Amino acid sequence: MPSLGDLVAPRRMGRDFRWLLASSWTSNIGDGVALAAAPLLIASMTSSPILVAAGAILQFLPWLLFGLHAGAIADRFDRRRLVMFANGARAVVLTGLCVFLVTGTANIWIVLAVAFLYGTAEVFVDTAGSTLLPMLVKPADLGLGNARLQAGYLVANQFAGPPLGAFLFAAGTAWPFLLEIICVALAVVLISRMAKTPVPPRRPSTGSGTQGSSGTQERTHPPVHTDIAEGLRWLWRNPPVRMLVLIILVFNVTWAAPWGVLVLYATEHLHMGAVGFGALTTASAIGGLLATACFGSLERHVSFATLMRVVLSLEVLMHLAFALTSTGWVALVIMFVFGAYAFVWGTISTTVRQRLVPAELQGRVASVNMVGVFGGMVIGQALGGVIAEIWGLTGPWWFAFGGAALTLLFVWKPISHIVSATQSNEP
Repeated sequence: MPSLGDLVAPRRMGRDFRWLLASSWTSNIGDGVALAAAPLLIASMTSSPILVAAGAILQFLPWLLFGLHAGAIADRFDRRRLVMFANGARAVVLTGLCVFLVTGTANIWIVLAVAFLYGTAEVFVDTAGSTLLPMLVKPADLGLGNARLQAGYLVANQFAGPPLGAFLFAAGTAWPFLLEIICVALAVVLISRMAKTPVPPRRPSTGSGTQGSSGTQERTHPPVHTDIAEGLRWLWRNPPVRMLVLIILVFNVTWAAPWGVLVLYATEHLHMGAVGFGALTTASAIGGLLATACFGSLERHVSFATLMRVVLSLEVLMHLAFALTSTGWVALVIMFVFGAYAFVWGTISTTVRQRLVPAELQGRVASVNMVGVFGGMVIGQALGGVIAEIWGLTGPWWFAFGGAALTLLFVWKPISHIVSATQSNEP
């Protein structure tokens, strides 16, 4: 009978994977606490919708400004140390916020500045962190490894963290951020227990060097924009990865359009109230947890191509169901299904990308993917607000249904090429 630890992180995946998993889960607890506490803190300082919205925008802005640079930097240096350094920066920023809160000198502008600095550090944590798993486990274990990392995100970030953050905020404005400091610092300690990860190799076409006094070739780096351009060129010339990134971009536009007005849809169209709106997130997290338990069996018995087509088809049907329903309990069921298939999609798409991208390009391609994710969300939310204003709260769902359905028809056949390229890339 295998132990619980072996079930969560099988021994074949190695000791370093367990340290990475523990660090990721611990960090996600802190992020989940902030997910509730940060908006509550902003709302306690201002009633301006513009300033409240600014707090949300600052979650995305650092990705659009620094995402590609973070990818290039992750491909130059020790990625484990980069995660440690960026998490240390997050802890310092949070410590400054707590000092302002405890001394009573915090104001909305300080909080927004902290949000931007914290979000910037998080870009480097997430980009470099996403490259570590392929360096630790075999390609065949990437699916299980990503599933375990996603499980920690669901449980800690989406399920347990926000209620804890709201409870601690009620006890005192600084308490949730003090807990977050502890979680981030502990994440640094845990990931430091991993063996030192090698610096990613330079690609021969762009590598450069100078002759040292000893006659050896010294490694130098071209400008960051050169590395970024190299990553973009590789991505453009690799049809399977290019198609995968485009799928994620477009589906994030269609997904974000109704999600930007979900709170109004839930409270005004479905008449669920504030508690009902919160229950939608809970239903999604529960669905994701169910998918976590089933993912290993799904991966063994169903091809990735079939799973990708099923998941994207469910995305289309989800938008249609939300457009048609006016009943709260039906919306909860839809959100439960959404949580399940969204977890499967996130795990598969990450696994496929990691199997296809060379080690030296993992950071840059991952950063392009994340810029597409957040760029799609910004575009989608802007469209959703305009559509809802003109055609009502179900309008964004109809837009999402039509856009996702057309996109699915376009990518149905290329999905096979993406998966076949993945399989041919495995040793």
